[in-house]
Amino acid sequence: MKAEDLRLVTEWDKTFPKSGKVDHSKVTFVNRYGITLAADIYVPKGAEGRLPAIAVSGPFGAVKEQCSGLYAQTMAERGFITIAFDPSYTGESSGEPRYMASPDINTEDFMAAVDFLSLNEKVDPDRIGIIGICGWGGMALNTAALDPRIKATVASTMYDMTRVNANGYFDSEDSEEQRYEKKKAMAAQRLEDLKNGTYKRAGGCLPLPVPEDAPFFVKDYSEYYKGRAYHARSLNSNEGWNVTGCESFMNQPILKYSNEIRNAVLIIHGEKAHSCYFSKDAYANMTKDSKYKDNKELMIIPGAVHTDLYDNLDVIPFDHIEEFMRKYL
Repeated sequence: MKAEDLRLVTEWDKTFPKSGKVDHSKVTFVNRYGITLAADIYVPKGAEGRLPAIAVSGPFGAVKEQCSGLYAQTMAERGFITIAFDPSYTGESSGEPRYMASPDINTEDFMAAVDFLSLNEKVDPDRIGIIGICGWGGMALNTAALDPRIKATVASTMYDMTRVNANGYFDSEDSEEQRYEKKKAMAAQRLEDLKNGTYKRAGGCLPLPVPEDAPFFVKDYSEYYKGRAYHARSLNSNEGWNVTGCESFMNQPILKYSNEIRNAVLIIHGEKAHSCYFSKDAYANMTKDSKYKDNKELMIIPGAVHTDLYDNLDVIPFDHIEEFMRKYL
């Protein structure tokens, strides 16, 4: 399939410093639905022969210029060819209407990244891994359950986006009645959008300074997206997803077959993160009644909060991630 001719930014516009240890360029590739994805590719300087490779994406509502790019560049410094890509309908990637999400299409985005790496002449196609951050951590596990080409998967500070959409935070809205009210609101919004000829946005993170009485994790997100890692193309930094953008997540449990993942998985989360229950439960479900437990690991970082694993280089366990990837790739 022919890629669209995307207008990609050529200057360095990341929220992290450029490394002198890697070569960086922009690439595009097409997923199974004909959507052209934009990515940054990072190659270790002086690399020779075919190298192991890693595709990175997330968080949910972020862009590759934020923490997925940081992960990709750091792993490239450590000897891997990496790409950080914008999911369909977001960032520099194509797809209309904008600011939509889909459990199916977003899983395909990861698989298309594996396709791209598999056919790259600098990559060993038998040594490909993926890293998913936040909401893309759950997507990474779903992809690993579907695509046996992925030899190693890291889910960092993960969300299960289907669970949080259906049940609310901390499963506080886990009832048929509350889900029904959400579905009614979504159905009404669909008609309003059609009448108005545009999709209403849900709103991104709160502007700074965040009210003192806001929950800590709300402040945590805003300080990242509206503060130290603001980016003009990031949904979370600006007006957020479309209100109906995540409608299909409400009845699409993406982790249903995670206990059939045969290849290696490392799940990493901060002990103090509001979201830590997602990783603990995902690991428990992945290993329950599984014949493939020996290469699965849950790593809890003492004292760390959710966004520490976005960009805090003193907290993100890159040494352990490298060790894990070298073992299984």
